[in-house]
Amino acid sequence: MTLFIEDGAPVIVQGMTGHQGMTHTARMLNAGTNIVGGVNPRKAGTTVPFDLADGTTADITVYGTCQEAREATGAKASVVFVPPRFAKSAVVEAIEAGIKLIVVITEGIPVADSAYFVALAREHGARIIGPNCPGLVTFGSEPDAKGVNLGIIPDGIVPRGPLGLVSKSGTLTYQLMGELSDFGFTAALGAGGDPIVGTTLLEAVQAFNEDDNTKAVVMIGEIGGGAEQEVAEWAKDHMTKPLVAYIAGFTAPEGKQMGHAGAIVSGGKGTAKEKKEALEAVGIRVGRTPGQTAEIMREIMAAHGIR
Repeated sequence: MTLFIEDGAPVIVQGMTGHQGMTHTARMLNAGTNIVGGVNPRKAGTTVPFDLADGTTADITVYGTCQEAREATGAKASVVFVPPRFAKSAVVEAIEAGIKLIVVITEGIPVADSAYFVALAREHGARIIGPNCPGLVTFGSEPDAKGVNLGIIPDGIVPRGPLGLVSKSGTLTYQLMGELSDFGFTAALGAGGDPIVGTTLLEAVQAFNEDDNTKAVVMIGEIGGGAEQEVAEWAKDHMTKPLVAYIAGFTAPEGKQMGHAGAIVSGGKGTAKEKKEALEAVGIRVGRTPGQTAEIMREIMAAHGIR
């Protein structure tokens, strides 16, 4: 088991037959993800061929419901590429079908809808990643094990290694992975930038802290909310591995939304400065740029003998 999912676990894609679903299903298949079905009630019973980079073709069956897909394939996870107005019903369907990991890529889902399905997932013992996130990529619990790529995180940009990464930002996830590609990662998780998400920064940091293969953790936060302060408070007494952070939005003006729905400073709260001070107060070093953050991690890894 790597971060929240077994190596090679069977995966379905809700919204697979749409443009984004088709594009990223092909990419996930080429990354080695075990895609076993799609879900679209209007195309149930059809088969979609995906031409792979190795010259072979993967024929993926489309099912009418998540329940049918899970019963036929044993799926353990679902990736959701459903438009915002249909996303709530899609996620609820996956939860009620018994899918235990649901990665919600969709942006623009109403906060009330997200609050509903996040609470429902917790009642059913399911984990949601997202919404409005790049997804989750793992690199295998053993050197020769096949990992899992769920979502839109590019594959092939980094190898397996000792670092874990959790981020509120998609683009910055890829940048930090690239900055530290000579070390490699156990997993990278995009928590999402909405006010309510299924897996918080703290939950991801805790999971990395418990993972034997992860030796150090990079956290990318941003303005808005108090998720980074929650990490600082917990890490003060419980974090046993090096943790380095980067906070996006040092120059963001108050009341101005910066891309993500949750990235907004209001009432003087949630500033990058406030988050940086909270983290540094408990000994977590914070970079001012992605490049500086990577250099700090390099220093810490060298000091701890991590390779």
